Amino acid sequence: MTSEEVLEIFRKSGALLEGHFILTSGFHSPHYFQCAKVLQYPEYNSLFAKDIAAHFRPMNIDTVITPAVGGIVFGTEVGRQLDARTIFAERENGEMKLRRGFELNAGENVLVCEDVVTTGGSVFEVTGLVKSAGANLCGVGFIIDRSNGKVSFGVEQKCLASFEVVKFAEDELPEWLANIPVSKPGSRSLAK
Repeated sequence: MTSEEVLEIFRKSGALLEGHFILTSGFHSPHYFQCAKVLQYPEYNSLFAKDIAAHFRPMNIDTVITPAVGGIVFGTEVGRQLDARTIFAERENGEMKLRRGFELNAGENVLVCEDVVTTGGSVFEVTGLVKSAGANLCGVGFIIDRSNGKVSFGVEQKCLASFEVVKFAEDELPEWLANIPVSKPGSRSLAK
C-alpha cells in the first residue's frame, strides 16, 4: 500500500479529523488521527497489519507488544498474522508497566506496534520495557507517522503512511486555531 492509499482509507472512514485537538504529547493541532474509527473495520485492520507483519516476518517474532490503549487492536492483528503472542503495556501512576500477568522473557524476539506516532513517547517507554527484560527488540511497526520521519527508535521501523501535522505548544497557538473549540481525544489520560 502507498502512503496516499492509507491516508485515503483514513479519510473515507472519518478517522482523519479536522478541528482543534490537544494531542497526547500536549501539543495542539488542527488535525487528529482517530485510529479507532478506521480499525473498527476488520478489513482495514487486517490490511494494515498485513504490511507490517510481512515486513517483520523474517525476524521470527515471538511476541508483539503495544502501548495501551490505541495500539492494542492493531497490535493484536499483527500478532495474529505473525502467529505471535500479543501483550500490552499500560499506564500505572503515569508510568508504562506490564500488568495482568504479562511478562517479557530474556532472548525472545519482540516487535512493538502502535497506531500513531507523533513524538514516540509511548513507544520509547515500551521499548524500554523490552530492553530491561533482556528481550531482543526487533523493531517498531506503526500505521501513521505524524512526525514525517523525524522520530527514530534506533531499530528497524516500518510505518504505512507519513503525515506531518502542524502542531503548536499551548503558549504559541495561532489565533485561527485558538478560536476553534478544543477537543482532547487521546487515550493517555485514561490511566493516570
